[in-house]
Amino acid sequence: MHIIFSKIRLGVFIRRLVTLPGMTAITFIVLLRMVGSLQFLEWAAFDTFMRLRSEEKLDDRILIVGINENDIRAKGHPIPDGDIALLLNKLNTYQPVVVGLDVIRDLPRASGHQELIKTFRNTKNLIGVEKVLPDRSGYTFNPPPSLPPEQVGFSDAIIDIDGSQRRSLLGTSNQKQEWRLSFPLKLAEEYLKTKAVSLENVENDPYGMRFNSTKLIRVQTNYGSYINTDAGGSQILINFRNHRKPFRIVSLEEIENNKVNPDWIRGKIILIGMTSPSAKDYVNSAAINSENPALIYGVEVQAHVVSQIVSSVLDKRPMINVWMDEWEYLWIIAWGFLGISLGRIIRSPSKIILYTVIAGYFLITICYGLLVIGWWVPLVPALLALIFNSIALAAFYQYDEALRARVEERQLVIDQTFDAIHSNPLQTLSLLLREIQSDKDLENQEVVNKLNQLNQELREVYDLVKREAITELNSFYLRQSQKLDMQQPLHELLHEVYEDVLKRDDSFFKNIKLKILSFESMDEQNLSIEHKRSLCRFLEEALCNVRKYAQGTTKIEVICAQEQGKNIIRVADNGSGFTTIGNFSLHTGFGTRRAQNLAKQLGGKFERLSNSPGAICQLTWSARKFWF
Repeated sequence: MHIIFSKIRLGVFIRRLVTLPGMTAITFIVLLRMVGSLQFLEWAAFDTFMRLRSEEKLDDRILIVGINENDIRAKGHPIPDGDIALLLNKLNTYQPVVVGLDVIRDLPRASGHQELIKTFRNTKNLIGVEKVLPDRSGYTFNPPPSLPPEQVGFSDAIIDIDGSQRRSLLGTSNQKQEWRLSFPLKLAEEYLKTKAVSLENVENDPYGMRFNSTKLIRVQTNYGSYINTDAGGSQILINFRNHRKPFRIVSLEEIENNKVNPDWIRGKIILIGMTSPSAKDYVNSAAINSENPALIYGVEVQAHVVSQIVSSVLDKRPMINVWMDEWEYLWIIAWGFLGISLGRIIRSPSKIILYTVIAGYFLITICYGLLVIGWWVPLVPALLALIFNSIALAAFYQYDEALRARVEERQLVIDQTFDAIHSNPLQTLSLLLREIQSDKDLENQEVVNKLNQLNQELREVYDLVKREAITELNSFYLRQSQKLDMQQPLHELLHEVYEDVLKRDDSFFKNIKLKILSFESMDEQNLSIEHKRSLCRFLEEALCNVRKYAQGTTKIEVICAQEQGKNIIRVADNGSGFTTIGNFSLHTGFGTRRAQNLAKQLGGKFERLSNSPGAICQLTWSARKFWF
């Protein structure tokens, strides 16, 4: 029972030991995420998934009037106030629901300023822009003159530290601590009013907004991969519409020359903005499916936000939501444990790479699928935990196994060395001691000769072990001059062992009158080279024990064969010298322990029995048993 509990404790210790690096890796990855070190990678994964979504249809509720390079060359830069007034008046003849002017008009621009002021006063469906949050230089700009506050929205953008825009600020306080709404939110609000949908506050959240039952999911301080971010005001993640041309874009010149289909304007949301590189009104956004993600015009981003809000309310297009922090970290830990399991179960380098790739593919597919339906879950930390704990820890486990194998090899050399000493020099020493004790008339020269023999056998041990364990793995040396080829059938090897021992102790065995021998084919399909070596050593020691202990032997029986489905090695004599109790001799030295261990390895049985007179030394094991 003590041995069983010891093994259980050892197994628990080993499992804890091999799991410790994996848990350390998971903890390290979680800490990296908690301090925001993985933000850039997670943002890149987010942008990539956004671009890879299936293509959506064009949103025909929105029309962008882009003032392009040709318009600037024709009108000048900035565009004169009079031309802006003519554009607004022209558009209103087509009866749009709302017109958003994403062009700075806080000061007079060239001629026609009075006409523009008059147009502002008369255009009730016009939304102008202002900038309420100062940038690094402290720059802001005022709304267009004569536009009431309810017809003004701010155009301030939130740029992440990697230079890309992924969030939209819908509401914030200006420098006078007045609550203001954004330009795209004002446009969406005016359009949804025509659908009998109004903007309302969310209960228990002073910064929350909703349109009827559709809540605009607000970015928090820790939100998805955003760690300790500035979540001031009311912000949302932009769910960009995935289309190379998500909105119709026409030029100022096309409007003036009546080259635009009136149905593109009537009842629609119109945004007017700069679409010229020289105006430098653009942002970076790798999440947009565009030929040049580094050149996304500001008015296009505003159109994406308007489209997101309107589509969420009217079409149930999902906003982008995230899990609670606790669920996100459980998700990361779960994939880390999957990696640990793969690393512990699979040890083949090619297989571990294959299964890790498959698991990584499923992880990426799941994260992508969840983002498509509006859930942004951690990919990068989960993937890192999976890869490290599978591939890296598999390499660690293989190194650990290799180290253990080297230790076992060294132990094998030690065992082989002791076997060699035990089988020859110690046997010689034991016989010499017996002769000295039993024969008081033993000549000194005979003692000297025996000691010289012992000296020579001890010196041969190193060479024997070196040849066996290092240079000739398939060979077995009984003595310096006696080499056995372990590729031979087992019964032939055992017969050679028998012949060698008899020659070695010729003076004893030649007096035995009756020798019963049987060396027949044995089933050795499950025997390793080391097993065959051990079986040879077993027979060698059993025969040497007859020489040492079976005094007066006149009959010896050596059986190495297969009987009734079992392999058997039996050495029986009719001498005297062993005292036995049941199946066990009082002589339980190294040889006995080694025989018992060999029987255990083979799933067999070792016995030392009384033969009345004499003794039987016997090893049996199943010929068909598969063992590990």
